[in-house]
Amino acid sequence: MANFVSFFSRDKTFRPNKKNIPEGTMRYDLHKRANASLHSGLDLKQVVKLPPGEELNDWIAVHVVDFFNRINVIYGVVCEFCNDQTCPTMSGGPKYEYHWCDGVNYKKPTRLPAPTYIEHLMEWIEQQINNEELFPVTVGVSFPKNYISNVKKIMTRLFRVFVHVYIHHFDKLVGIGAEPHINTCYKHFYYFVSEFSLVDKKELEPLKQLTERLCH
Repeated sequence: MANFVSFFSRDKTFRPNKKNIPEGTMRYDLHKRANASLHSGLDLKQVVKLPPGEELNDWIAVHVVDFFNRINVIYGVVCEFCNDQTCPTMSGGPKYEYHWCDGVNYKKPTRLPAPTYIEHLMEWIEQQINNEELFPVTVGVSFPKNYISNVKKIMTRLFRVFVHVYIHHFDKLVGIGAEPHINTCYKHFYYFVSEFSLVDKKELEPLKQLTERLCH
């Protein structure tokens, strides 16, 4: 597990600025506790469960930020092999293709090369988690009513990065010895979104066989 920790603390990320949870806040304490549990070698199915007495929205917020940072690292590992020529669409094999829509610059779902799609995806998520109206950091400030629906959209889009990386760049992960770390991160992500129903089952279909092998 120590190698897992060092792998995800590396500086090589797809986007240069990793999102940090402010020290001295209740959420930072939760973040430290969650990481301590993850690194202790406990069963990941148990690690994701809401600790007694903790606030669900805070627990989810901590994990959204952590998964954003970790998946940022994962794509950073393979992004040099992912370009407009190798990956002209954001796909997960022949059956699944994702089109980008953010309601601002892309008002209709638009086919994009995978690296462009993922760049927009990471930028969009970073904007969401830095927006204190959506992810309040001040004690006593309530989460908005649309918080969980926003989280579901974020986690669904992060899952698509797993889909693309596993299906199109798995050989590169194996070649650099990253497979065990990515598998652990995926299991953690899968157990978390399953525990709190944050990604629809139909969205999980592209990695169904992998999930059955790793998580059941």
